[in-house]
Amino acid sequence: MPTNLTPQYFEAEKRYRSATTPQEKVEALEEMLAVMPKHKGTDKLRADLRTKIAKFTEEAQRKPVVGKKGSLLHRIVKEGAGQVVLVGLPNAGKSSIVSAVTESQPIVAPYPFTTQSPVPGMMKYENIQFQLVDVPALNAPHVDAWLRNIVRGADLLLVAVDLALDPLAQMEEIMAHLQRYRVKIVDVPDEAGILVDKKAVIVGTMADIEGAEQGCRDLKNRFTGLPVVCLSTETGHGVEELGPVIYRTLDVVRIYTKVPGQKPDMSEPVVMPRGSTIEDVAESVHKDFVKKLKYAQIWGSAKFDGQKVKRNHVVQEGDIVELHA
Repeated sequence: MPTNLTPQYFEAEKRYRSATTPQEKVEALEEMLAVMPKHKGTDKLRADLRTKIAKFTEEAQRKPVVGKKGSLLHRIVKEGAGQVVLVGLPNAGKSSIVSAVTESQPIVAPYPFTTQSPVPGMMKYENIQFQLVDVPALNAPHVDAWLRNIVRGADLLLVAVDLALDPLAQMEEIMAHLQRYRVKIVDVPDEAGILVDKKAVIVGTMADIEGAEQGCRDLKNRFTGLPVVCLSTETGHGVEELGPVIYRTLDVVRIYTKVPGQKPDMSEPVVMPRGSTIEDVAESVHKDFVKKLKYAQIWGSAKFDGQKVKRNHVVQEGDIVELHA
């Protein structure tokens, strides 16, 4: 079946073949994937590209390099139940959010471009943690070389906007910057069909400032398909909403494993994408274990406790799984 690849694809492929670093290869491969037509004829090619992206991403995380202008091409190794990257314009309150919900201490100051490099921190939610990454403003100078890769690699974007300063206009500018990275927010139209979808939560900051309530209403009315959290890190209002909203938007489930004859450890779940199977759970325990897996027993979503299930059984939130090799 013909693939009907576009001129943009072949331009990106040319950059991939001439790339000298893993970061450059990932960037070119991601663009190839983004501009490739989506139909049955490209299924195998798309799978091959994803495999190469995973390979070079892992290599890039092991070997960060210095760019041509001397700037470090940052890579943040993912930790926790999901990597959440905060994006926005200057002084939108990104660093204040990270300071309020993690033990990380990014620089917080009332002047623009205080964040110069990515600052990760771990946010606790019930019995799991999310990795929050504060990054420079999208319009900061000299960041495109590495910020693009961090944004495209995120599991979720927290889009921070100042509620008192025309939040709709800020969103338009933010989306324009993301488009330069060939990224769009899920549920936002993409007429060209060449942008990578990213799950997102809009976070309206400065909710304690006069005029913020109207700004919050404007965001919720305009972006009806996206979760919107309006908060103030000064008063703490709305901050408690972030955890459950991030968890729901990531669309993951918590699974608990147990050793035969022992009770499950309910304090350390395995976090899996919704729709994962018993085989996926086994692979998350150890890649070699999945080859030896014979069957599993499950408590929770099964018809009865301890029911034997096959590899393709889809697990649900809160399931307890006992794997048998």
